[in-house]
Amino acid sequence: MKIIRSHLGIKLFLSYFVVIVVGMAVIGIITKITTPRAFARHLLFMEQQLGTGQGHGQGQGLGAGGMMSDFYQNFQQSFNESLLISVAAASLVALLVSFIFSKNILGPVSVMTSASRRIAEGHYDERVELRGNDELNQLAGSFNQMAEQLEQVESMRRQLIGDVAHELRTPLTAIKGTAEALMDGVLPASTETYQQIHSEAGRLSRLVDDLQELSRVESRSTQLDIHPVDSASLIQTVTKRLKYQFDEKRVKLTLSLPRDPIHVLADEGRILQVLTNLIGNALQYTPEHGTVTISIERDKNEALISVADTGDGIPPEHLARIFDRFYRVDKSRSRARGGSGIGLTIAKHLVESHGGRIWARSAGKEKGSVFIFTLPLAK
Repeated sequence: MKIIRSHLGIKLFLSYFVVIVVGMAVIGIITKITTPRAFARHLLFMEQQLGTGQGHGQGQGLGAGGMMSDFYQNFQQSFNESLLISVAAASLVALLVSFIFSKNILGPVSVMTSASRRIAEGHYDERVELRGNDELNQLAGSFNQMAEQLEQVESMRRQLIGDVAHELRTPLTAIKGTAEALMDGVLPASTETYQQIHSEAGRLSRLVDDLQELSRVESRSTQLDIHPVDSASLIQTVTKRLKYQFDEKRVKLTLSLPRDPIHVLADEGRILQVLTNLIGNALQYTPEHGTVTISIERDKNEALISVADTGDGIPPEHLARIFDRFYRVDKSRSRARGGSGIGLTIAKHLVESHGGRIWARSAGKEKGSVFIFTLPLAK
């Protein structure tokens, strides 16, 4: 019984066999019941056709002995013998067909079992061949989709490890090099040297904080306190914080806010984080005497908040990946400016956790860019 429970093929085979046995039993019982009456009826009909006039007496003689009784017993024995041979032949053919059908059903299951074991061993490129459109092939299609997603996740994991190692190596190399230069007496133990080490350590600390924040938002473990908020007040709060930086860089900040307040459903702290990231990026990549424009408008059941600048712009081939982790349009320049390359990724996850969307538009390099995100309106 334990072997039967642990093998689907044996279960399928036995199920077919039980159906065959039950069918044959029904045939035997029905034949046993109906054969005498059918024989008597057909014999009576034959006698009537021959005009013997003795059909009634012969019909009664089936169960009471005599020549007709012997004739019927011989007929029944020959019929049972033929039925037994037929049942044996049918059973052999049915068992063979059952075995073939069981193999056909178990074949795709065995292939998926083997493929799942290979995936568990780390071979994420494993796929199952589709040979139809039935339920088993639909299951195989779902299996292939799962394997493809696992392969993408594994690829992203490897890329993340490589990117993190690369990003950590840069400030660590600078700190190590400066420390070695201090020990060798190449650099003086001056305030400027210590400030350089402190700056690189601060950059390293910010990167670690960003990675921790990214881990939280990607795992959706961030708790949101969503409630109605005036979207204009959010923008005014962020611009007040960044006004000094705009003035220092001589970049014009323009607000295009609606007369009537547009209330959105949002976690105030998290959306302030998104706005700070987008406006800070716009300021970072906008040259002196440029302009950054922030606007809000209502669109059906959501509010559209956009941050437009007249800065460096984004080439079309980079727009699709601008929200990827550690992705930079100009890697060397961005690293010199101190960006971690994951701020937009965090912003994307935070917006999506509010039920909104975020995307970027740009006419091309040196033609500015626009970052737009949506938030659901408060009723």
